[in-house]
Amino acid sequence: MTELIVAAATKGGYSLLSDPVSRLGEVGCTAVYCSPRHELMNGSFMAFGALLVGGAVLLSRAVGPWVTGLLVVSGLSSVATGLAPLDQDATLHTISAAPLFVAQPIALVVLGARLRDDRPRLGGALLAAGVVTATAATGFVLSGDGPASGALERLALWPVLVALAGFAGTQLLPDGGPRRGHRSVSPSNESAG
Repeated sequence: MTELIVAAATKGGYSLLSDPVSRLGEVGCTAVYCSPRHELMNGSFMAFGALLVGGAVLLSRAVGPWVTGLLVVSGLSSVATGLAPLDQDATLHTISAAPLFVAQPIALVVLGARLRDDRPRLGGALLAAGVVTATAATGFVLSGDGPASGALERLALWPVLVALAGFAGTQLLPDGGPRRGHRSVSPSNESAG
């Protein structure tokens, strides 16, 4: 949502299809482009990163050490991205953002594979999200400043938010949600047994 709010305030035009997310965090203004709410975007990168690290640590038992580590790396990468705006130092910004595009898809694939036997639908959804985000991240890197680079970047990032939120939501269910081969015991079944 922050992207949409910041994009709506830009001067000189911004395209969700072709412009990278990081352009919304550019601090400097020119005669042809300005993102006056850049602090909101950069703050959002940092807040998301901190929340991702915190969520990974809180869910470490459920996701396992590898996924926890990958999500912590992703969160720290997001924080660093917010601290290094694109127009201030493009190289530092790229170095800061790169781990996010690698670690997040791998985390989803590893988590999906881990859950595949006990929770096939959730595991399959996480695997699919990991493959989609990895493919989109690769496309984003290869497209450079191509006409669909913004769309590819968002396809590499947005599904991760949905997938991780969905997984975290399942952890609120008793026993982490329904599992394959396990019947829930209702009070009527219990007394009949």
